[in-house]
Amino acid sequence: MRCHSAAVPGLRQISGKPGASLISAPHHSPEKIEMKSPANLVEKLATFTDRFSPRTVATYNSNDVMVAKLEGPFHWHKHDDTDDFFLVLEGTLDIELRDRTVTLNPGEVFVVPKGVEHRPVARGEVHILLIEPTGTPNTGDRATAAPRILA
Repeated sequence: MRCHSAAVPGLRQISGKPGASLISAPHHSPEKIEMKSPANLVEKLATFTDRFSPRTVATYNSNDVMVAKLEGPFHWHKHDDTDDFFLVLEGTLDIELRDRTVTLNPGEVFVVPKGVEHRPVARGEVHILLIEPTGTPNTGDRATAAPRILA
């Protein structure tokens, strides 16, 4: 499924590349992406190589379902308004908290509570599934967040 700004009212295309459209969405009015067929996560992950740049594969109840590739450490951050959901699809991911480290292997899930500082650290290339309210900045700060990209 390829989503384009014309197919989703209220979205503006910024630029594009094969297999994805870069778009911006109003943070106060999330748009729903209508699914017409199942999304194959392996196929979606094969369409990009960027690290720490989630791709939205579906939306439900004003939440984005996203896949991402990670490698190495991300930076310390927190989300003041939402929990942070991580499901590892491939590889091993350490989620460093200030008082401990949680290690996730394929098929394992962990939720970082809102307001808790954390730093994902991927051991090699890691593929993950994320679920967040639409418009949540991946860095915890809108000024430094990756743009919303549809897979």
